[in-house]
Parts: sequence; C-alpha cells; structure tokens
Amino acid sequence: MLMGAYSALNLFGLLIQAIFIENFLLVNFLGMCTYLACSNKLKTANGLGIAVVFVLTVSGILNWFVHRFVTGPGALSWLNTFGIDGSKVNLGFLEFLLFISVIAGFTQILEIMIEKLSPALYMTLGLYLPLIAVNCAIMGACLFAVTREYPFVPNMVYVFGSGLGWWLAIALIAAIREKIAVSNVVPDLKGMGITFIMSGLMSMAFMGFTGIKLADPSLPATGPEQPFPLNDTAMVSEFQLKGIVVDTP
Repeated sequence: MLMGAYSALNLFGLLIQAIFIENFLLVNFLGMCTYLACSNKLKTANGLGIAVVFVLTVSGILNWFVHRFVTGPGALSWLNTFGIDGSKVNLGFLEFLLFISVIAGFTQILEIMIEKLSPALYMTLGLYLPLIAVNCAIMGACLFAVTREYPFVPNMVYVFGSGLGWWLAIALIAAIREKIAVSNVVPDLKGMGITFIMSGLMSMAFMGFTGIKLADPSLPATGPEQPFPLNDTAMVSEFQLKGIVVDTP
C-alpha cells in the first residue's frame, strides 16, 4: 500500500520521469493557459510554479485517499468494520467531482496564504491564481496517478515531480521571454508568435527522452541466466500457446 514493488531507485527514476520524460507542459501540453499568460517575467513564473507544486502535491495525496477509500472499485469495503456492506457500492461516477473539489479547496487556501504573506505576488498573479483550481495539469496528474494505480509513496513522488516539471517549464520560457523582450525579433512574430515557437523547440528537446522507462519496478529473477523457470510445466504451456518454442530439458 505504501511502496508496493517500488524501491528507492525506482522512486528516484519516477521523479526524473515526471520532471523531464513526461513533463506535463512540454510533453502532455496540459496547463498551457497559465503557462502562456504568466510567463512574461521570471519572478511571476517562479511564484506561480511554487503555488502549482504545493497545490498539486497536496491535492494529489488527498485525491489518492479519495480514490483508495471512497471512489475506487471496492473502496468502501472498510465500512464492513461498522457492520455496513459497502463492497458492492461504486461511487466512481463522483470521482471527477470530488477531485475538482479537493483541488479547488486547496487553491482557495493557497490564495488566502499568498494574499497575506506576499501581497505583491498576489497582485501580480491576479486572476490567474484562482485558475489553478481548473488547471488541467493538476487534474491530469491526479488522474494519471490514479489510472496507473501507484501506491501511496510513488503517488506522492509522481505528483510532486509533475509539479516540479511544470515549474521548470514555465521558468524556462519566462527566462527566454525576458531575453527575447530586449532582442531583435521579426515584428510579425513578436508576442505569442515567438513564444509558441520557443515552446515548440523546448517541447522537441524534452520529447527526445520519450521511451525511456526509469520507474518500472523490476521483477525478481528466478535464476542467474533463466528469466523464467523452464521446469515449470504451466509456464512452458503458456509460452507454447503464445507460439514461442521452449525446449525443456
């Protein structure tokens, strides 16, 4: 439930995979609205990136509990402790609604905290701070984690890494846009035009990692040279059914 088959090395690989290989902005293109609107200055981008990391991490953890104990298949079986048969109750149709409610609730808490602790950042973010509640990157990360059935700790690492990846992407484009603002750019490409071009180039660079798998837990080997037991009749039969010739001793 906590780690599953994942080791510490798998968790590190999952973190790298969430930040670079499956970057939500530059690979999945989720959360583009706030990415384009709040990336004029690096300071604003960093403030929004920190906010997204915080909301995504906490929301991802809470939504894992929601799926595990409320909306997932057989999630209400814990009610048997109180004499209530909840194993046949399926609340999966409420999952989207509950996930959005959790995200919106923490976004509101974050908005209040930023308003009190950093009024300048609050005024800079303006309308886009409440938009975190409907940021598809946050919702997408929560749903990806649930769909892949990560245990608790890998789920936490994945949503945290996804938030860091989103922050990295918006910080990179903000730094580039600050440089472009004082550079000679073709007049017809100024503004969103050159921003889309730079985002596309960054996306191509990140997609170069596509296909690399660092987070898959390795299966235990049955021997130093044999990936599966050849003396197991059931295993041999399964491979023969699949058209694989297996020579038994």
